Amino acid sequence: MRLARRGRKKAAIFDLIVADVRAPRDGRFIEKVGTYNPNTNPASIVLNDDRAFYWLMNGVQPTDTVKAILSYKGLLFKRHLQIGVNKGALSQADADAKFTEWKDSKEVKIVGKVEGLAKKKSDAKQAMLENESKVKDARAEAIALKNKPAEVVVEEAAPVVEETKHVEAETPKVEESAPVVKEETKQVVAETVKVEEEAPKVEETAPVAAVHVEEPTAEKEETSATETKE
Repeated sequence: MRLARRGRKKAAIFDLIVADVRAPRDGRFIEKVGTYNPNTNPASIVLNDDRAFYWLMNGVQPTDTVKAILSYKGLLFKRHLQIGVNKGALSQADADAKFTEWKDSKEVKIVGKVEGLAKKKSDAKQAMLENESKVKDARAEAIALKNKPAEVVVEEAAPVVEETKHVEAETPKVEESAPVVKEETKQVVAETVKVEEEAPKVEETAPVAAVHVEEPTAEKEETSATETKE
């Protein structure tokens, strides 16, 4: 008893078949007793228990993978009990009761595993949603903080605009005072011209002062000469 592969690449499923040991893997087989799909969690196993048990009791040797599948489904344990019944170690009723008890406990474990996996998946999804919500809130807060300084700048810019308007309103006063400055400049220029016109008079009077200074010098020389002759 072994597996025969079928299905597409990276998504293969297998058939549980009874075949001659000399036949190729995907070649001729005697009987198909079930399917095995390892792509699900837990793996999906569909098995014809009666036919698989029949072949086990008739000496079919399963491969390692098929043996694990049969053990999972309890057929190896059932064969062990049936061998005990054939040897007279226990009755058929006791064997059936033990197998039913084992099967019920196995079903509980399988259901618990399925529920645990579903809960784990749900918790992971909930955690992902909470994480996305936190990221969204953090992003919204960051955007709010980014936009807040812009509002403050706009509010602070308003007084600057008012001051600019105030300066612009006072600007004509400066322009009005300009003629006064021009008149003062004209007055200074007129005084400068007047001073320049008066400057030659000073030069004309200068020689007179020089003549008066020289005459006393000549008289002193004549007096000195007369005194010397005497």
